[in-house]
Amino acid sequence: MEYIYAAMILHTTEKDINEENVTKILEAAGADVDESRVKALIAALEDVDIEEAMETTAMAAAPAAAPVAEAAAEEEEEEEEEEDDGATEQAAAAGLGALFG
Repeated sequence: MEYIYAAMILHTTEKDINEENVTKILEAAGADVDESRVKALIAALEDVDIEEAMETTAMAAAPAAAPVAEAAAEEEEEEEEEEDDGATEQAAAAGLGALFG
């Protein structure tokens, strides 16, 4: 996966995606570089529109992220309701205390 990330970094920074640049990024990250994998990556990306591929991937990931965001919002609502219930219970207890005080 790090080989693809290296290519994406190069694309995003508008640098040439070539063997030398991919190797430099991987080495800078501390990865063990396999020259044959670098060559295979460069060959595989030769006819790929990286911008389009990134957009397609982002759009495919967005629906998958929606349930996570929805669950987080529901959890936050439940926490707020629990806090409100606690305040209501305290007010009721104070009212009962006034009756016997």
